[in-house]
Amino acid sequence: MDTHCQSAPAGASAELRAALSFIVKPESGTPYFESAALTGDLPREHFATQEQAVIVHNLRRVGSHSLDTTGFELRRYPTAVADLYDEQGVETRYREEIKHLLTVATGADDVVIFDHTRRSDADAGARNVDGARRPASRVHVDYTTRSGPQRARTVLGAARYDAILEGGGRVVQVNVWRPISGPVRRSPLALADASSVPPADLVRTEQLFPDRVGEIYHLAYSAHHKWFWAPAMDRDEVLLIKGWDSLADGRARFTPHAAFHPPGEDHNAPPRESIEVRTFLVFEGNR
Repeated sequence: MDTHCQSAPAGASAELRAALSFIVKPESGTPYFESAALTGDLPREHFATQEQAVIVHNLRRVGSHSLDTTGFELRRYPTAVADLYDEQGVETRYREEIKHLLTVATGADDVVIFDHTRRSDADAGARNVDGARRPASRVHVDYTTRSGPQRARTVLGAARYDAILEGGGRVVQVNVWRPISGPVRRSPLALADASSVPPADLVRTEQLFPDRVGEIYHLAYSAHHKWFWAPAMDRDEVLLIKGWDSLADGRARFTPHAAFHPPGEDHNAPPRESIEVRTFLVFEGNR
């Protein structure tokens, strides 16, 4: 089953007001942070942040949203993988499910999965082969105009990537986010409508790893950004989130997002556990 998902859980508000964490634009220099892989614990930030209250709209109650207009989609797509902590099941059957979903949903000529990770807002985080992870609480985009193509060239191969673009094709980075269990009662995702975010609000930030320096965007606050969330997501639902698009032709290109705490959140509810699969979509020709 593969459908857009618009139905609202009983009692879900049309909107709410909640605090999100934004970067403070530095007056000079490039902000950076040390990744968990480098610190061996939580990431260590070297920049200032601020919390700002924003209106977050229930995307189940609004009109259409898509990867190319808002930068995200909510879809109902059950998985046959019973245990999403099972590495073999995720590496094989679950990845095949995600490839099928994205091929049908987008019409991509190829879907290349290059990573997956789990997150939990439990004190210990969620277990992964490379360590535990908690939700990302700072509003961010996973890739930039530099790191997007750099990562695509690494994953697809430089020759193939160059050939796709030279042939009028397109490469798009998309994350597929799913609750491991549901419904989600704590730390849901807030997503910005990419069309409401001007490039000037995206702050290039270096991410330090043991063997390399990556780059993401953090978002500086603006009252003009439009925010959305999907209340009480269950295990049969996924969010598709665009992280980067090789084309800059007016379509959504970067989608800021972060975990947040809705007012009245039940801290005694089960922890939010989620899995995200990172992919590149390949579109041959001019599409």
